[in-house]
Amino acid sequence: MGFIRSLGLEILLLFAVLWAQRKLRNWALAGEEEPRRRRAIHLLWGAFALLNMACILLSLTQTGFHTRVPALIWLRGLALALAIFQAAAFLLVVLFRRLPAFNPERRQALRIVQAAIIAAPAAVVGFGIVRRNDFTLKQVDLHVPGLPRDLDGLRIAQITDVHLSAYFSEKDLERAVDMANETRPDLTVVTGDLITRVRDPLDTAIRHISRLRAASGVWGCHGNHEIYAGCEEYATRQAARAGVRYLRGQAVALRFGAATLNLSGVDYQPQARGYLAGGGAWVLPEAYNILLSHNPDVFPVAVGHGFDLILSGHTHGGQVNVEILDRHISPVRFFTPFVYGVYQENRSRMYVSRGLGTVGVPARIGAPPEVPLIRLCAT
Repeated sequence: MGFIRSLGLEILLLFAVLWAQRKLRNWALAGEEEPRRRRAIHLLWGAFALLNMACILLSLTQTGFHTRVPALIWLRGLALALAIFQAAAFLLVVLFRRLPAFNPERRQALRIVQAAIIAAPAAVVGFGIVRRNDFTLKQVDLHVPGLPRDLDGLRIAQITDVHLSAYFSEKDLERAVDMANETRPDLTVVTGDLITRVRDPLDTAIRHISRLRAASGVWGCHGNHEIYAGCEEYATRQAARAGVRYLRGQAVALRFGAATLNLSGVDYQPQARGYLAGGGAWVLPEAYNILLSHNPDVFPVAVGHGFDLILSGHTHGGQVNVEILDRHISPVRFFTPFVYGVYQENRSRMYVSRGLGTVGVPARIGAPPEVPLIRLCAT
């Protein structure tokens, strides 16, 4: 069902982009009488259309296809980038068309837009593909009023959104696990999406996360891709055998000196079903309550239930995130206000990690991957 929904959205995007291409082509041809230039413009937009159709075809055959033809990763990334840049170009041309037809700035602006569409996608996506696995350790200090003294300085390492596949290798995951272990955390959490689809190497991912070490254990929750792959039960059993316990609508009380940390976890929460049904029963009034939820959209409901800290992923920090006029623009912001970083409401806090892997396009632009180390600090 998840694949059909994803495919439907990509097909809708394709038709929208093709429509924008047609408009852009017509505007580029307006008043153009040179035959060679007209033919060049037709060929240019035809090539763009073929690239976007290739993006859809790759979606249809993506299972196992990337490993046989790794070069197609670049094609898929370029196709998506073209869609983004063409949408931006469409908006720019709409604005420039407001200029009088005789104004020479109009013609010059259109030609600048054409040149940018040709040159920018390859450069930007190439950079994003090269840097997509260049992850670093991100230390996050959360200042918590009234934090119990024995929890002051508690360190939590987080691994999320691995998406082990041709886009994110075993070697990358091994490096991320080593990075988390080197911090010697008190607690390590894995917050979903070890894989992307059914045929991805789930057992291999579990074998690697079984090397995670923390004084108070390694705990996890499932993401949407475990649900799409139908592997929640299997992953839970195999991870438990490897020493990683998944919390699925459950809570466990952990002692740190005289303080109690109550750790809860929940499977990915789709909005249609209502968030955190019965979640209030997991909260211990005298404890510091942490919730593991792959989907950050549960935050307002979790606050209402009394959770002090929510650790999430899911968004990849936007994955493609462009800063324009001090504003971060990402497609993810059309779906959720919780994209990346620390969020606060009343006494509750949430950290949304950018995670490690990628989905769809194998690139990260303005959203570098990370291994977060969250440190609780009393104020």
